[in-house]
Amino acid sequence: MFSKSQRNLFLTSATFVLVACGGGSSSEGGTSIPTPISQTPTYTPGVFQASSTFKDRCEVVRTGTDSEGNTFPDRAGSTLLENFWLRSWSNETYLWNREIQDQNPGNFDSPVAYFAELRTFATTASGEDKDDFHFSQPTAEFLERRNNTASSGYGVRFTAISSTPPRDFRVLYTESNSPASEVVNGQVQLPRGARILSVDGVDLVNGNDVDTLNAGLFPETDGETHTFVVRDPGATTDRTITLVSESIAAEPVNRTEIINTSSGPVGYMLFNTFSPFASEESLANAISDMAQQNVNDLILDLRYNGGGLLAVAAQLGYQIAGPQRTDGKTFSLLQYNEDANGTDPTSGSNDPVEPIPFIDTGVGFSVPNGQALSTLNLPRVFILSTEGTCSASEAVINALNGIDVEVILIGDITCGKPFGFLPTGNCGETYFTIQFRGVNDKGFGDYSDGFVPEDNAFTFGERLKGCTIPDDINNELGDPNEAKLRAALFYRDNGTCPTVTSKTTPTVSFAKGSIDYDSAFAVIPPETLPENSVVLNNMDATMPEGFK
Repeated sequence: MFSKSQRNLFLTSATFVLVACGGGSSSEGGTSIPTPISQTPTYTPGVFQASSTFKDRCEVVRTGTDSEGNTFPDRAGSTLLENFWLRSWSNETYLWNREIQDQNPGNFDSPVAYFAELRTFATTASGEDKDDFHFSQPTAEFLERRNNTASSGYGVRFTAISSTPPRDFRVLYTESNSPASEVVNGQVQLPRGARILSVDGVDLVNGNDVDTLNAGLFPETDGETHTFVVRDPGATTDRTITLVSESIAAEPVNRTEIINTSSGPVGYMLFNTFSPFASEESLANAISDMAQQNVNDLILDLRYNGGGLLAVAAQLGYQIAGPQRTDGKTFSLLQYNEDANGTDPTSGSNDPVEPIPFIDTGVGFSVPNGQALSTLNLPRVFILSTEGTCSASEAVINALNGIDVEVILIGDITCGKPFGFLPTGNCGETYFTIQFRGVNDKGFGDYSDGFVPEDNAFTFGERLKGCTIPDDINNELGDPNEAKLRAALFYRDNGTCPTVTSKTTPTVSFAKGSIDYDSAFAVIPPETLPENSVVLNNMDATMPEGFK
């Protein structure tokens, strides 16, 4: 379990985040005592008032309660006061606060536009942006995603190889027991790799009726009926299918398999997000089932996992490695900006930051607080990756590497985000600014250019044993013939990488960079949808309020 100081670390984080972003007495700041303040504060370069002075002083005052029943904390204010809060809060908590160019808040008429400037614009050794994860979103959307609220759809995640003509939309994966995964006349409605050719009679590849296309691809309400023409991988003829939308909540553990081999059973698990609070229970159940079946290796598929709750990542590390390897070891030590002097500037406390351990029990998200977790007790793990493997997913890799659990990386270079934040709301917008980096038990955390399979030609990043294997969307996830899984099984038997004989269909990035989708006739790219958005690419230090 945890020492009193470790528990206090989590309690501090929980109190800040859940008050700031949806728990406690309000959704964005809690109950606070109004501070007399001028509506037109004076900007002095390099001089910062406490961010609490400007908190919840809003141009538009919301009334009532948020989706979790918490009363809005807003008080009458202005855009200027919102900007001053952003300036002071960034100076207090941003990891590279000394690299922010201090600009007059009065020169910006939008807090979101001002926030975009409150970051470093330096680059890494490879030329990537040092801070590639600075963003905000409406708080209502954040709460919906954080709570894993079901939304209307078919239970399918698309990828847009091209979202402008000639468009190429493919199926990445489906949720179980969903319209997309239903078997009709012996055929899965939308198998992995299927290409969408038309929607409700409109040509998706070259058509210009984008309203009809978007309405069919991304239904807004339950019970909508839409017709699709699709072409399955390797097929020469097309199929016509009809799907009816329904409320679907994404499954954190999307699927598991037990693969029987001559050297014992191998567990496979597609784990897609640490973010929904359901991820704690979903993961605990999957590991428990595998432990009961005595798997002697785990192939952990994180290729589409952009990150999320650091606490659940610490649980996963424990569940893989077991008690002996993790006892007394650090999962992650969070390091804040230079001015914090070893404390957590987001907590309001001057207590020194203490390491986050490998967590061996439920913490109360969706597994009861204190309930023991099952473990696989493995000395190694195979991790399937893409550049969408990000943040909390990378924290698991780094933490296991730090206690000498062998990590074999099969796939592509991970996104490179050893950083995290506490999502913080103000006046209806939730802001995500990098506030800490995590280091493992050996003090290592410098992987901002990603973890790299050892056979990759990329000359930067942190190298691990493994193989560079492209994403194979022509075979179902969990199928031993799927390229990454096949390579992991080959490496397990031979200690070397297989020969890649054919190039599979490429997919787009889910982690870094952006694509210009403003060209004529652009259909909404799936990567911009809330369930696939950059909000998932994070290392979130949230803990349940009341965790002990």
